[in-house]
Amino acid sequence: MFTGIVEELGEITAVENLGDASRFRLRGPVVTEGAKHGDSIAVNGVCLTVVEHEGDEFTADVMAETLDRSSLGALGVGSRVNLERPMAVGARLGGHIVQGHVDGTGQVLERKPSEHWEIIKISLPADLTRYVVEKGSITVDGISLTVVDAGPDYFTVSLIPTTLALTTLGIKQPGDPVNLEVDVVAKYVERLLGAGQGADR
Repeated sequence: MFTGIVEELGEITAVENLGDASRFRLRGPVVTEGAKHGDSIAVNGVCLTVVEHEGDEFTADVMAETLDRSSLGALGVGSRVNLERPMAVGARLGGHIVQGHVDGTGQVLERKPSEHWEIIKISLPADLTRYVVEKGSITVDGISLTVVDAGPDYFTVSLIPTTLALTTLGIKQPGDPVNLEVDVVAKYVERLLGAGQGADR
């Protein structure tokens, strides 16, 4: 489990095409400290497994399903990525519960800078709109954010200078894809309510 609090802005240093998968090598001095084979690291909100670890770099295999359902397939050598290690037991939950399982992708539609923050508008797939509410939580490229405005096919988030400086949302431009993970609590509530309705029939 992750919290959506990005630990560092890493970089993809190599991509190997494996046919039905890709192997990424990524640089991240913070997240690789103490890393070992089999550990999980969230890359732009996607939970990946460490295959190899050497120095400040690690490699991870990305299956075709993940490449198809996330924005990782659009990345290449030199791409910057948000990195986060799983939350340690007993640690503070600084963001919200993040699984690292991408529900879909959106697209940056526009950016509106102001003196102390910036509003970013992001498109929202139709099948995810029911999970996104004003002042609710959403994960964008692995970043735990609060929804400012929830529209019929978009939502907006307000970013402070720290988020802009330390994550990929500081460099994303209109047209760029982003990974989205909605609040897992909303999905469980929906499923439970649906099961209850079914039991009444």
